[in-house]
Amino acid sequence: MNQDVLQFIRKHQLLTRNMTVLVGVSGGPDSMALLHFLISLQEKWNLTVIAISVDHQLRGEESYQDLVYVKDMCEKWNVPFVGKSIDVPAYKIENKLGTEIAARELRYQFFQEQMKRHDADILALGHHGDDQIETMLMRLTRSATSSNFSGIPVRRPFHKGEIIRPFLSVTKADIMAYCSDHHIIPRIDNSNFDTTYTRNFFRKNILPLLKERNHNVHSTIQYLSETLYEDEVYLQEMARDLVKGAVHFDSKERTATFQIDMFTRGARALQRRAFHLILKYLYKDIPKDLSYVHEVQFFDLMKRNNGNVQIDFPLRLKVEKSYGAIVFYFLSEHSVAPSLHQTLDVPGRATFTDGSSITACFTDRKETHDDDVYYCNVDQTVFPLHIRTRIPGDRMTWKGLNGTKKIKDIFIDAKIPKKERDNWPILVDNKDQVLWIVGLKKGQPALNREEDGPWVKLYYEKGQL
Repeated sequence: MNQDVLQFIRKHQLLTRNMTVLVGVSGGPDSMALLHFLISLQEKWNLTVIAISVDHQLRGEESYQDLVYVKDMCEKWNVPFVGKSIDVPAYKIENKLGTEIAARELRYQFFQEQMKRHDADILALGHHGDDQIETMLMRLTRSATSSNFSGIPVRRPFHKGEIIRPFLSVTKADIMAYCSDHHIIPRIDNSNFDTTYTRNFFRKNILPLLKERNHNVHSTIQYLSETLYEDEVYLQEMARDLVKGAVHFDSKERTATFQIDMFTRGARALQRRAFHLILKYLYKDIPKDLSYVHEVQFFDLMKRNNGNVQIDFPLRLKVEKSYGAIVFYFLSEHSVAPSLHQTLDVPGRATFTDGSSITACFTDRKETHDDDVYYCNVDQTVFPLHIRTRIPGDRMTWKGLNGTKKIKDIFIDAKIPKKERDNWPILVDNKDQVLWIVGLKKGQPALNREEDGPWVKLYYEKGQL
């Protein structure tokens, strides 16, 4: 086993000389074998090895005796030891968490404290090749997203250093043989045999069948995990570029907006990852009831021909398609929008509840520049036109403006009362570009710059807005 682990360490450059290495030790065979193995490298690699251990207070006296056992073995092996009892049951109730999540949070808080205290380079954990198989199988049965399918990482950043897992190259049987060869008698947690836990079910019932077909399946799965991880890193980087170029975020309003034609220029694999990046930005914590079904609904929404339609996500997040645009916003922070939406025929007339109206007709020349009149070039406008109220993320541009400006800020600059802003009519084209905040601000989208007609003339008659 030693040579397999050393080869794995060198392949992934997990250790270098003169490092300070913390080892998470529970008293079980995996962590005890890892601690013993790293001690054997101390002199040759000039490593400083420190054992750290946690009693989660979940198995009473038995789990406390695990801590005592690790301490005693560290004294025998002349290794520095730091141990701590953490009150997982109380933390679980106080923070309304499941047992496993509560234990992990407190355990990693302790690990981080010790990384800082000892100025450590590495935290080594004893996950092995069978753990990797179990993890991949669990994710296969629970997840429909390939992004979540890369398994336990060989290494990952942690505090100012890294977490490493040198034993992912070997099996549980290899580790048990190592303990026997070196006269290590580890503590055994009997809960590991309870098949009501999903991991234990796979360990007892599925792993033996896989190993009947391929005794080296742990190496196959490890290679699969590593290649999936490398692919995912690249795809995530490309997806971040897509989001950066296509999606506008408003952190104050907690909204995300994009034009569908811009978003769909990326490959479908990037669109899926970009969708999840948007959700990570908007949600403080991803809800447990968010599933692949919401992803399916999102992509169906983008393909719909309906001019204006929305779907509901967990925690009152709305995803709305308004012709050529998608907007994400929280219902708790925004009223359902738009509250007004009409298609404007040309020639034609749209009348609103307060008695105001907009009349549209064709003309060959511009005759007036009044605030209540707007002209758009027939050949440079995407018809039909629509009159609606604002939605979160609305922006517009005009001649002389470098970039775009939020509709919200235009209302603020014009000192429009809040109670009037949500009812103010806005003219948009069929790609949802804002052309005119009616009677207030005239826009000039990039396509609408021809000086020759024909034109559509729009005339606004005030009511009691």
